[in-house]
Formats: sequence, C-alpha cells, structure tokens
Amino acid sequence: MPEISITRARTMIRKAIQKGHELELKPLSVVVLDAGGHVKAFEREDGAAPGRFAIAQGKAYGAIMLGMAGTAQMARAEAQGYFMNAVNGLFGGQVIPVPGGVLVRDKRGVVIGAVGVTGDSSDNDAICAAFGIEAANLVSEI
Repeated sequence: MPEISITRARTMIRKAIQKGHELELKPLSVVVLDAGGHVKAFEREDGAAPGRFAIAQGKAYGAIMLGMAGTAQMARAEAQGYFMNAVNGLFGGQVIPVPGGVLVRDKRGVVIGAVGVTGDSSDNDAICAAFGIEAANLVSEI
C-alpha cells in the first residue's frame, strides 16, 4: 500500500503554514494522517491554542474514516445530521465534519492519507491544506 513519507508529511505541513502566512491567517495547526488514520506528523504554530491538535486530527480523521473530505462531510451533516451524529458516535466523537480535513491521493487517485488544518476559518484551513498537499506533489480533495 502506498504511504506518505515523513519527508512529504513535513513538506505538507511546512507549505500549509507558509500559505497561512501569505494569507495573513491566524496561527495554524496542521496534522498529517496516514491511510489508517494514524498520525504521521503534526505541528502547532506559536500562538495557536493547545486544543488545536484535537481539532486538526478530528478534521483529518473524519476524512480518512468516511472517505470524504471535510466539505462533503459538512454538506452531509447539513442534509442528514442524524447520519453524521451516528458516525461520530461510532468514532468516539473524533470526527469534525467541516472544511479543513482534506484527503490526500496519490497520482493514481488512491487515498493515502489526510491533512487536517485548523486555526482560521474552515475554508481558509482547507485552502492551506490543499496547498501543502499539492506542494508535496500529491493530489488534494477538499
């Protein structure tokens, strides 16, 4: 099974944070999960709240476990809140169904992980995650 190397995970984090600086966003926290939902790498910028790890992880974890990015999860939660509530119960409340949880695909389209970004608006978080993923020469699904 293809996986995200630590070098690519670090690139994704560095570039996501760089994009946040370019956009003059609030301090970001970025996590990279592998295809099994396990943490590959994480970084929290100076000034970011300490609880941001759990939020970033929840955004990325939902993307991996459901096979759908945060934007699609949010649409599903709005249309079928009962479904997302049930799913979140199954996963111990670890799913945060909002933009900022972005699937990582290889060039063949295989999901190999997810990036979760938090710290600014969910839409801005998703932009930064996608930028980091694409900077690592992988494909993002917002």
